[in-house]
Amino acid sequence: ETNLSRVGIYGGTFDPIHLGHLHVITQLIEKKLVDQLLVVPAGEPLLRENAPIATAQQRRTMCQLALADLPAAVASKVQVNPIEVLRMGPSYAIDTVEAVAQNFPDDTIVLVIGQDAAEKLDQWHRIDELRGMVEFLIIGRPGYSGDGVDIGALNVAATTIRQGLSADLSSSVAAFIRENNLYDN
Repeated sequence: ETNLSRVGIYGGTFDPIHLGHLHVITQLIEKKLVDQLLVVPAGEPLLRENAPIATAQQRRTMCQLALADLPAAVASKVQVNPIEVLRMGPSYAIDTVEAVAQNFPDDTIVLVIGQDAAEKLDQWHRIDELRGMVEFLIIGRPGYSGDGVDIGALNVAATTIRQGLSADLSSSVAAFIRENNLYDN
């Protein structure tokens, strides 16, 4: 019996973190796809045209609030890791993985990515090294074919939430957005 565990890294802009993300997080834990999960808000996302509206610190806070809204059995296995938020300049997945691997030297690092991101993997920095360091877990998305893991992903887009067209948020995140007038247009 080994006590090696599968440590997931789930990165994203999380601008804002919404019920679609929380569904992924919950399924990863409940389906035991990972034993514990690090939610990593991006510092300065590279492959996105538009910079996040919320600051890195606000996005980190929203992630923490959202996790607190999850059932304790799930939340106890998930933590927000601010490594990219605290790092200056662009963040590459491999830098984050190398840092995490130092804390979990004997564990399997599982990089959780969406099917849309998976299609751009060849553009990732030092992708060949990265492939040797992690197991990729590709999450299926509504409207995408391909070999992603079907976790019944919810078709929720942060864009519609920012436009005020969607209420797909956990309660404390919705309150934080209102209090800070984050996505007022």
